[in-house]
Amino acid sequence: MDPGPSSRRIGRPSVIDDPILEIGAASVLPVVTLDDADVAVPLASALEEGGLRVVEVTLRSEAGLSAIAAIASSNPTCCVGAGSVTTAVQAVAAIEAGARFLVSPGLDEGVVSVALERQIAVLPGIATATELMAAVARGVKRVKVFPAEQVGGVAAIRAFSAVWPDVQFVPTGGVNLGNIADYLAHDAVLAVGGTWIAPRALIASADWDQITANAQVASTLARGRGSS
Repeated sequence: MDPGPSSRRIGRPSVIDDPILEIGAASVLPVVTLDDADVAVPLASALEEGGLRVVEVTLRSEAGLSAIAAIASSNPTCCVGAGSVTTAVQAVAAIEAGARFLVSPGLDEGVVSVALERQIAVLPGIATATELMAAVARGVKRVKVFPAEQVGGVAAIRAFSAVWPDVQFVPTGGVNLGNIADYLAHDAVLAVGGTWIAPRALIASADWDQITANAQVASTLARGRGSS
């Protein structure tokens, strides 16, 4: 069931009943790729200490599913989802590992179908009006825009939103500290996705303090958005 537009800019729920509410409350979705599942739990803890208890773990590495399972079992207050989900098989595996939501780089019918059948939140990727029409036709009104900067950035979201005012967007790809405020200023943006909070280099060096600091910056940006 897709929540209404009022799901954004609300306080955090005490229990993670709806991942979309958690993503909207955070306004920033950390996207991470892990090469070692053993770092998943300390990473999630570092993000949560910085004010973010939502994370998208991509399936771009062999450790992805194990990392999702580790976070899901050890960090009950962290809302973990699977990213870079490109097939129905991956979608099922991610859900069984404990993913609370699925994110795809594109609009894959199999991934969407699995999510709807399992009643799991899904953010399929779109880059064109045709893809957005297909998502809306399936009842999906929360989508990822990817790669956001390359397909038009805020201007593209503004154009999409003019035609589909009840759709919310999660732009990802090229979003950074230099342009994040522009995205968050648009009311149709549910949250922004980005790798800058926990890049691979910081994860590899186990620099949890810096990741926590980056998460705090993101949390500050989210709080500023809510008061605008």
